[in-house]
Amino acid sequence: MPKSAKHLLIGSTHAYSGKSATVLGLSHLLQQKRVDIAYGKPIGTFLKTSADATVDEDVQFIAASLNLPENRVAPTLLALNEQSVQKRLRGEDTTNYQNALTQQYLQIPNSDLVLLEGGSDLEEGLLFDLSLRQIAEAMDATVLLVIRYQSLLAVEALLSAKQRLGSNLIGVVINDVPTKSLSDLENTLCPFLEEQGIPVLGILPESELLRSVSVRELVHQLNAEVLCRSDRLDLMVESLAIGAMNVNSAVKYFRKRRNMAVVTGGDRVEIQQAALETSTQCLILTGKLPPPAFILHRAEELEIPILSVDLDTLTTVEIVDHTFGQVRVHEPIKVQCIRHLMAKHFDINRLLTLLDLNPAAAVP
Repeated sequence: MPKSAKHLLIGSTHAYSGKSATVLGLSHLLQQKRVDIAYGKPIGTFLKTSADATVDEDVQFIAASLNLPENRVAPTLLALNEQSVQKRLRGEDTTNYQNALTQQYLQIPNSDLVLLEGGSDLEEGLLFDLSLRQIAEAMDATVLLVIRYQSLLAVEALLSAKQRLGSNLIGVVINDVPTKSLSDLENTLCPFLEEQGIPVLGILPESELLRSVSVRELVHQLNAEVLCRSDRLDLMVESLAIGAMNVNSAVKYFRKRRNMAVVTGGDRVEIQQAALETSTQCLILTGKLPPPAFILHRAEELEIPILSVDLDTLTTVEIVDHTFGQVRVHEPIKVQCIRHLMAKHFDINRLLTLLDLNPAAAVP
């Protein structure tokens, strides 16, 4: 008889906590331990439609990054958007998603562990019987929660999650922890959580690289025109600077920052010049005003893309800020970074023990 796989559901208490990044890093660690894994994301939110199917971009990226064969990737059951919610509310969608879940996800042959990626918080999917707790109960899955650390107040969200998930909660990963908060976390929060039966399996320090966005993503979000160096859109932007002051102040301001995107008016030539001579990854010009030829020439020499947007500075800054807040791990350099962080700061052997997957028999 085929062996029965265990199921580990990766969830979070809030959107953009680092769930997909954790799946990537954890999967790599499991593969190093020779654990045969499969992966699926029942609820799809980043959807891409091709000729023959609608797929979730995160699923596609993770499956490719892990070199998973097709029979190790479970289908996404629900495209969660306004249209699917309307259909459900009107009674046009009467699908029993729990049945679909068990039929599709229990059919994965001969794997040791199926990793399921849950919704963006504990409630997402509730209308379709696919909330985190509902998936865990239907699949008899253990739950690993990922939270983005902001303060010790995170304890309340974790206690609430423990109350709702009960014995299904196998542990937590605390992500994006500032260096100054590590002591409070390790000496105060973690011992308390352990006493409450919530194992802390990983504490991942904050990373500027993981919070960064590619110039290509900024082009997409801003609907920008690329005026030069379209071959350098894979540069990573770690910070945002606004060139709205006088040039002397701007130079001092720019020199304190690194790997930045500079937003300034298309008519602020002296600011553009100052930005190009500092640690700038791209220049974003507002007002749809073209820069002079010598600025374009200098940017070509320095391999710095210049983007032009038909927006005012305030709107542009708001869109870029929003993009930083919703970072996804779809660049190879970020994949390497999360693998390194997880290898260093996540207790894979303790997880394997909790899952009863016998780490002693795995690769040390």
